[in-house]
Amino acid sequence: MKRRKFIQNSIVAGVSTVFLPSFRFSGKSLFHLKLMTATRLYDGEKCWTHPRAGIIPDANNSNDPKVIMTMNSLDLAGSDVFKGMFGLESLNMGETWTEPKLLTTLAPQVEEIDGEQRPVAVSDFWPRWHSKAKTLLGTGHTVAYTRDWKVTNPRPRHTSYSVYNLKSGNWNQWRKLEMPDEAKFYNSGAGCVQRYDLEDGHILLPFSFKPTGENSRVAVAKCIFDGETLTYLNHGSELELNDETRGLGEPSVTRFNGKYFLTIRNDKMGFVTTSTDGLNFGKIKPWVFDDGSELGSYNTQQHWVTHSEALFLVYTRRGADNDHVFRHRAPLFMAQVDTEKLCVIRETEQILVPERGARLGNFGVTAVSENESWVTVSEWMQPEGCEKYGSDGSVFVARIRWNSPNKLFKI
Repeated sequence: MKRRKFIQNSIVAGVSTVFLPSFRFSGKSLFHLKLMTATRLYDGEKCWTHPRAGIIPDANNSNDPKVIMTMNSLDLAGSDVFKGMFGLESLNMGETWTEPKLLTTLAPQVEEIDGEQRPVAVSDFWPRWHSKAKTLLGTGHTVAYTRDWKVTNPRPRHTSYSVYNLKSGNWNQWRKLEMPDEAKFYNSGAGCVQRYDLEDGHILLPFSFKPTGENSRVAVAKCIFDGETLTYLNHGSELELNDETRGLGEPSVTRFNGKYFLTIRNDKMGFVTTSTDGLNFGKIKPWVFDDGSELGSYNTQQHWVTHSEALFLVYTRRGADNDHVFRHRAPLFMAQVDTEKLCVIRETEQILVPERGARLGNFGVTAVSENESWVTVSEWMQPEGCEKYGSDGSVFVARIRWNSPNKLFKI
């Protein structure tokens, strides 16, 4: 039986932990994988989305970190309707998890917008340990709905953030990042973005923004964080794509071998660019394989897995016997990046999470220790009928176990 089919059948059969073959490149074994299920939800009305994890090092005087995962509940009757944020925890490296708990401090709020009282939710949230402040900071963006929970445009959007209170074990009330130009950044936010924290504590926070009547653009903001308040300082080059698409969105940044890498979403394809300072990036380049063929990732996000020995991209794409999946957003792949040619090395491609009909496009990456990095993702149970391929609303944790320590890991 082929490896991909074996993995799929094993999970469909109800196995919650699956060991996958080790990954080899140029004869060297870099890592092996362990796929686990943290929780699941699909009752015909709701499922989980945006599961992303952050760590709290040395929790409970243990060598293992406390892992905090956040995720939105999705109302399946609508489009992008996120009526609640939930959290769950693990103290044993993901072997067991607490039951998901409603996070009231991250709940939607009612705001007056254009003379109407409208619900505003936090979504696309991503918690990450901030080493300098020694606290867990989560960032995302807001979704402003109509009174009957519909998404319309134009609408205000902000970068949202919250700090995890280590003493109480709860998230603080969510706040909005103040931007310098209210008109220009009326619709802007850092939803689903992978940030990079500098050694001095400054944060490189990618974000997207949509000027009125124009395509969406992306940039990286430099912020300062004092452990409680996130403050915008400035931002770098504004990258844009003025064509028939919606433009650029959901940028994610990392640093590898002294260079910054930015991956970007677009309706037709993903893009990549680089920078020497993390703020000012060069011309965007479509993602391709090393043989020059199109990667096939489109209209969804990509994120980075960064190890001291190699840089990897996590993505979805066409051409994987997945035409029945919405926007080909499953399976979830990972492959090594040629950092000089800015392409994906095809022979290194490996499935992290198999395809079972549901989309897997909204995911997160977490460096848990020098020995492990995780990719967390849920089965987004839309459109109706995707469950017939075996999906059940599972929240997966793909544990990437490094065979040599990741020297870039820091706490």
